[in-house]
Amino acid sequence: MMITRLVPLLIVLVFSLSCTPTKKTAYFSHQGIAEMLSSNQAPKPLIEINDLLSITVTSLSQQASTEFNMPNTVGFSSISYNSAVSPVSGYLVGPDGSIKFPRLGKIRVVALTPTELEEKLTGILLEEGVLQKPLVTVRHLNFKITVLGEVARPSVFNIANARISLLEAIGMAGDLTIYGKRDNVLLIREENMKKITTRINLNSSDLFTSPYYYLKSNDIIYIEPNKARVSGATRSRELIPILFSALSFAVITLDILTR
Repeated sequence: MMITRLVPLLIVLVFSLSCTPTKKTAYFSHQGIAEMLSSNQAPKPLIEINDLLSITVTSLSQQASTEFNMPNTVGFSSISYNSAVSPVSGYLVGPDGSIKFPRLGKIRVVALTPTELEEKLTGILLEEGVLQKPLVTVRHLNFKITVLGEVARPSVFNIANARISLLEAIGMAGDLTIYGKRDNVLLIREENMKKITTRINLNSSDLFTSPYYYLKSNDIIYIEPNKARVSGATRSRELIPILFSALSFAVITLDILTR
């Protein structure tokens, strides 16, 4: 009888050691009613080496435009928040910063925005007299961000419109767990061949005017575990073997005494 009462007590004790206080789990907890000017703008999505581009050309002659819209499949997989994986057709920017475009040959595209590339291709098509009133549309196919750490679904996310905020990225990852550090989020960004790191406080309204509010392609967001998570995991690893050893000792002792 005593053993059956002792086992549930030890189990409750083990689980209670892993419980975490829920303080500081809300975003912007001190933010009241306010109106703020959002001075930050989404960074220009500059085209870089190894980028994958979708380029569509239309004109007054649909038949003449056809050769510029032929499938250009490359070995690439698209990964999104729903874990869908599929082959993608597009123009891959080579190591020399150029793409191979039908009829026009090599075109240098690196360091241009999609809008600037649209204007460049339109100008070349008009200059060469290839199409009448051409209309060119360019967009990124491999604009992606990575969310790691204390979130519900850490993953790499492909972004269709090349514009996403930090809060939207966290939402796609299923939000922070209660163990995530909300006042010390790490953002890793690559610019000019250098890794840039910054810390962001999700409890501060300064986030809305931060230059890091909008993300760039290949940004990495890391959510650190809080002290409760670290200490709770450590205590559990240390105490669980001790508790089960104590339980085994109690069982053996009671067995001897009741013989």
